[in-house]
Amino acid sequence: MKDKAGKGIKWKSRKTWREKLEKEQERKIVPVPEKWQKQYGTGTMLVPRPLDVDSLIRQVPRGKLVTISQIRERLASLYGADTCCPLTCGIFLRISAEAAEEDLRLSEMPLDRVTPYWRVIREDGSLIDKFPGNGELQRAYLEEEGHVLESGKKGILRVKNFEKSLHRF
Repeated sequence: MKDKAGKGIKWKSRKTWREKLEKEQERKIVPVPEKWQKQYGTGTMLVPRPLDVDSLIRQVPRGKLVTISQIRERLASLYGADTCCPLTCGIFLRISAEAAEEDLRLSEMPLDRVTPYWRVIREDGSLIDKFPGNGELQRAYLEEEGHVLESGKKGILRVKNFEKSLHRF
């Protein structure tokens, strides 16, 4: 989109990441959508709240890691659903990460007081490029916690021997 002078408009959200995280919202359990039944089966799907995702991430101790699938499985189990919505869970994971960085930036909160989003990795141990800093902040935080990173497929960074560091909820 362009303004009157023909320049690109840079969009700015009206809400802070913290406001998005704390948005009043109900969690729901719905039937698995038909288009997802091949992958997730029939049954029920939890649509969590942003704070549900954030709360689980806060349970991961220093030096430990958790995969996105582990978060989804735990949420589904906690609220009596067969699975957890991958789309909303991913969005809320990003909101949690952005809110943590916003807290660090705006309130000068110490690192050990924010949600440790950097401890969440993909199922193959790779970093999440949708996190603040395109994965660079996640890399730095993980290395500071003692994790060793290696270059995986297509040069994507992953945590070496990540399976040994996985947290069990």
